[in-house]
Amino acid sequence: MTRGVFIATTDAASGKSLIAIGLMNKLRGHYKNVAYFKPIVKHYPNQSVNSHIDTITSYFSLEEKKSDMFAFTRDEVMRLRSEGNESKIIDTIIAKYKKLEDTHDFVIVEGTDFETEGNTFELKINVEIAKNLGIPTILVINGDNRTIDEAVDYMLTSVNSFAMSEVQVLASIINKANEKDIEAIKQICKVRLPKEILLSCIPYHKGLSSPTMKEITESVSGNFLFGKDFSDNLVSKYIVGAMQLRNLLPRLEDNTLIVTPGDRGDIILAALQANLSKNYPRVAGMILTGGLLPEEPIIKLIEGLENVFPIVWVTTGTFDTVAKVSATKSHIYADNKNKIETAITEFEKHVDVSSIEARIEAFVPEGITPHMFQYQLVKRALSNKKHIVLPEGNDDRIIIAASRLINQGIVNLTLLGNTTDIQSAVKRLNLNLDLSKVAIVYPKNSTRFEDYVQTLYELRKSKNVTLDMARDLMTDVSYFGTMMVYLGEADGMVSGANHTTQHTIRPALQFVKTKPGVSTVSSVFFMCLPDRVSVFGDCAVNPNPTAAQLAEIAITSAESSKMFGIEPKIAMLSYSSGSSGQGEEVEKVRAATEIVKLQRPDLAIEGPIQYDAAVDPVVGKQKLPNSVVAGQASVLIFPDLNTGNNTYKAVQRETGAIAIGPMLQGLNKPVNDLSRGCTVDDIFNTVVITAIQAQ
Repeated sequence: MTRGVFIATTDAASGKSLIAIGLMNKLRGHYKNVAYFKPIVKHYPNQSVNSHIDTITSYFSLEEKKSDMFAFTRDEVMRLRSEGNESKIIDTIIAKYKKLEDTHDFVIVEGTDFETEGNTFELKINVEIAKNLGIPTILVINGDNRTIDEAVDYMLTSVNSFAMSEVQVLASIINKANEKDIEAIKQICKVRLPKEILLSCIPYHKGLSSPTMKEITESVSGNFLFGKDFSDNLVSKYIVGAMQLRNLLPRLEDNTLIVTPGDRGDIILAALQANLSKNYPRVAGMILTGGLLPEEPIIKLIEGLENVFPIVWVTTGTFDTVAKVSATKSHIYADNKNKIETAITEFEKHVDVSSIEARIEAFVPEGITPHMFQYQLVKRALSNKKHIVLPEGNDDRIIIAASRLINQGIVNLTLLGNTTDIQSAVKRLNLNLDLSKVAIVYPKNSTRFEDYVQTLYELRKSKNVTLDMARDLMTDVSYFGTMMVYLGEADGMVSGANHTTQHTIRPALQFVKTKPGVSTVSSVFFMCLPDRVSVFGDCAVNPNPTAAQLAEIAITSAESSKMFGIEPKIAMLSYSSGSSGQGEEVEKVRAATEIVKLQRPDLAIEGPIQYDAAVDPVVGKQKLPNSVVAGQASVLIFPDLNTGNNTYKAVQRETGAIAIGPMLQGLNKPVNDLSRGCTVDDIFNTVVITAIQAQ
């Protein structure tokens, strides 16, 4: 079951705040603690009377800090985007959302408002947020001034925009619909809208769509002269008072705003009298333009009246003022309880909330995004801090990664290397790294050196290793670091930035050895593709595994997949799919698949299968229509090292995917290898997964 829902729109003035308020009101009766989160806001809360965070917090008496209820202002997002730092946007939003999710039963997330230019970017960022949070979406469509066909077509286009990015839409709500069109819209959607998506239509409500005098006054930068107590008056229509009274008065309707120059005393007095007369409708308010004030006798007269409608004074001319009035949008703000209660009533009247709740409870997220995967890695590492040794402590990349790891408090670290050289590098690289929080050990000078030598000798003397040979081997940082892990003085080791894979893992194979029941040490990469995370194995260790070894690699990789929150669906890759191909290599893959099925019938597996059929739903359905793995494989097992290593590098380079690993599988204690071309991010991520393995 999901613990959140995302309320999104694809155009301006859709009224999704009505949905957020209605859903918050309803879900608070179902869950004990419901949080509200708006990742991107227009202004900081309390800086604008229209802040939706202020409204939700005030009406529902939420206790969270407002700073926890949003991540960025729109200007901050645009700046980060211009700097090419979009990853920070998503990563921060995930962290803020997860903080609320950890302390609440449910989180309502509201998308951006589409109030400015850049709709393409806003659509993209909303889709990205929903996908990375792994929560379903309720899509709100603005039905105002749209025909039946226009409303339905726009809704379907919006639904497809989210569905194409693999974001599940639970419900679509057409808001502000023409009441006489609602039945026709529902009939068309029965045919055209996917059955799994609930449809609701909320009719246009003048009281919710009309701005108040308070909103209009803010929009025109006006000042109240009179009637501020009635600033919640709704404005359904505005007219310009630039005509004679006999022409003005017939144009008055309920809740009309009159805009007139401040020296038109006749208009002012006539409007006041009309508002008192039972023969004329109620006047919402008046704006006096041109920086002109009424004459003193008129001011005195108004001061003597009771219950005067709002009269607002502005410095701008009538034309400019009217333009601002016409552009004013209605909002639901904190101190307008009438609007909030009307919104709740309309929501409950027209939205099938019980069905939405049922869909929410049944929702199961499909897959995991790279941003969420990396967030979860760090969170898990932080939950039980481990001690990792990095043998190549003099490498700049290692030192930079160590700085990030220590400053985030993810692990405890030992760097093997020369203390003076490491201190100089920290200063040269201008790093904020407190070396008092890092253990720096130079193997030859270590007080543990002779003990390590003796231990290695005892472990390897049956293999003709002498004491002198053990002493020589222990000067090698890979042997020294691995011995720390073997003796429990470190929980794991990461090396390989300056050494070959064999150099890194040979000591582990010699005395850390494999887990009981495991005969083959193998590796996986976590391939963080743009829209999912896949597990690739084995791409680093075994050149040409037998069918039995391939089966063991598949089973071990599936277990690694589960460990890191990825549901394993195993594809045993080959150059043919199903029973069509023949040849020694295909038969090896076919035999390995059968071994896995026999040993682990609980695992979903398909093989032999081609890469495209494994990952592309369309191709998978064509080639293997009855397969539960084809088109949705999450664990991809390559037939040999040549194929696996080349494929992971090709995918990494051509798609921009982040390849985390290789993570070695099957050892008693975690020792992991880096590529000699590794980046700081590679080192950081590999240390994190090593720490998790050690847990």
